[in-house]
Amino acid sequence: MCAGFVLLFLILGTFADDVKDVERKKPLFQAPKTPPDAYLVLFFEKPSDLKTKLVSSLAKKDGADEAIAKYDGQWAVEIEETAALDNDYSLVLKSKAKHHAIATKLSRPIRFDQNELVVQYEVKFANGIDCGGAYLKLISDSPHLDLNNFNDKTPYTIMFGPDKCGLDHKFHFIIRYKNPKTGEIEEKHAKKVTSDIDRYFSDKRTHLYTLVLRSDNTFERYIDQVKVQSGSLLKDMEPPINPPVEIDDPNDKRPDDWDERETIVDSNAKKPDDWDEDAPEYITDETAVKPEGWLDDEPEMVPDPDVEKPKDWDSEMDGEWEAPLIKNKNCENAPGCGEWHKPQIKNPNYKGKWSAPLIPNPAFKGIWKPAKIPNPNYFKDEEPFKGLTPVSAVGMELWSMTENIVFDNFLIVDSLRAANEFAKETWAIKSDAERLADPKAHSVVDAVRETYKEKPFLVFGIGLACAIPLLLCLWYVCRPATRSPVAVHKKTDALSPDDEPTKYDAPRSVNNPRQKVDANEDEEEADEEEEEEEETEDDLVRVPTNASGDVNTAKVASGKADLESDSNEESTATKTEPSQHEKQTVHKRRSRKE
Repeated sequence: MCAGFVLLFLILGTFADDVKDVERKKPLFQAPKTPPDAYLVLFFEKPSDLKTKLVSSLAKKDGADEAIAKYDGQWAVEIEETAALDNDYSLVLKSKAKHHAIATKLSRPIRFDQNELVVQYEVKFANGIDCGGAYLKLISDSPHLDLNNFNDKTPYTIMFGPDKCGLDHKFHFIIRYKNPKTGEIEEKHAKKVTSDIDRYFSDKRTHLYTLVLRSDNTFERYIDQVKVQSGSLLKDMEPPINPPVEIDDPNDKRPDDWDERETIVDSNAKKPDDWDEDAPEYITDETAVKPEGWLDDEPEMVPDPDVEKPKDWDSEMDGEWEAPLIKNKNCENAPGCGEWHKPQIKNPNYKGKWSAPLIPNPAFKGIWKPAKIPNPNYFKDEEPFKGLTPVSAVGMELWSMTENIVFDNFLIVDSLRAANEFAKETWAIKSDAERLADPKAHSVVDAVRETYKEKPFLVFGIGLACAIPLLLCLWYVCRPATRSPVAVHKKTDALSPDDEPTKYDAPRSVNNPRQKVDANEDEEEADEEEEEEEETEDDLVRVPTNASGDVNTAKVASGKADLESDSNEESTATKTEPSQHEKQTVHKRRSRKE
């Protein structure tokens, strides 16, 4: 057993070294396969992708101070310092307290005539986030669209992604919907996600954000391929896509005589004559008597005699020194100390200030509401998905107080299955690498999995070394218990070391058939001898104690025959009881036989 544990210790030591080797090896980034017919597939392989694949905005923000009006926040395509994959380039927001705007064209416009639309990308807050956004804008198609002038006023159709400021964590999904009656554009916000999303902003790991829109007007939102919300454009947007059938009449006004007071003061009520408003709430209890033993001359608190004035106490600067007060020990066993006063009690005549009671208002008409009129701008759109404004570009227009926000692997396709396949080749590999690289999140299962890929025999040896001691322990615990000699003695007639063998003791059963036959013959012979002895004992019992000592055997036999033939003579002969010693001898032999 000890050798097994030593072997296990040595193997685990080797395993720990192998785990370190696995952790030191970063997986190499490999370009994913591009889904066919994708609207956008954007990942990065070199720093120059910043200029060849993206357009940085040169616009100015309207209504802002000149110092912060420009979109001069810095972007870079680089291998982020904490990247878990080798040669993995990402788009990084590099500056804080600045406006950032960057965009790219789609391969073709999104017309919202497909059955499914999926928007997906990765975000990593490498430094955490205090206040800032990391959301995408699907920019509305326009013949005059200029991405060099992309700013906060640029029309968008969908906004999607994480955002945080202070303790407010958001996961946006907003659509800009055009009212077919008025032509006005209104923002419709999805209801807030009820799941706890705080950790995605603080764990400094890469997270995958996915939006799925379908032609049946349903939508789903995922984080790390886990659904956090599902809903309907017709039911779960605020304000609703479709306006109410009726609205309040804006020209309706409350009548001047409309009384909304449910209760009023009773004007006929009068203060009772015996109502004393000046009576105090508490009065002195004149019936109270000072308790016996009250120490009037003893103060409740006295100076602490054990405390001395500090040596550095300056009476001129610090004032006259006074020892701290403690409870008077003389008062501990007394009902009280100091000057006694009669206690205060509630005044039974106290009523307070009088006021007239409230009564139901006979003129009450209820809470006034304006009348309802048909909504002149009412419409009912059963297919808002198909009514969304086409999209021709995607961009990020952000303000952040935290730098090093990492973006990667942007994807817009018309199939969730294609998006999941793309994520399997990108985010899943990166997420596993980050987990393995993080010593706090590194699990034994991850280490075993990675080691097994490279050294399966090592993992098998460790498993075997762990299994053998475990099986031995289980065998030791589950083995049949040894029966104690005492228990055997209690349940059988077998001899024990403390017993002396007698001729009445039967031999132990044996497995050999021949031995069993011999044992049976011995038992029969023993039984015959016992019967003869019992007959002799019976004769001895029946012999009177006063019989002469020269009684011979023939006489005894004759007496036995007479006893069997004549019961009266037998009863006469047995009237004389045998001795106590003879009784005990017979009983003992019979008990042994039984």
